Amino acid sequence: MMIDRERIDTLLAEQGITKAVLAERCGISRQNISIITRRGTCEPRTAGKLAAGLNVPVSEIIKQ
Repeated sequence: MMIDRERIDTLLAEQGITKAVLAERCGISRQNISIITRRGTCEPRTAGKLAAGLNVPVSEIIKQ
């Protein structure tokens, strides 16, 4: 699944949190968060975890 890296960075900035905080919220390692945002892809289940950690629907962080 393609994710919108820029949108994730924007949401992090808007919420004033770091990728480390997002990792704690999602239950995903900080290293994996960095890999996902660098690659721009992840599994659908992981996209769900990211969206939940950012308190947004999955549609907010995926590329259409």
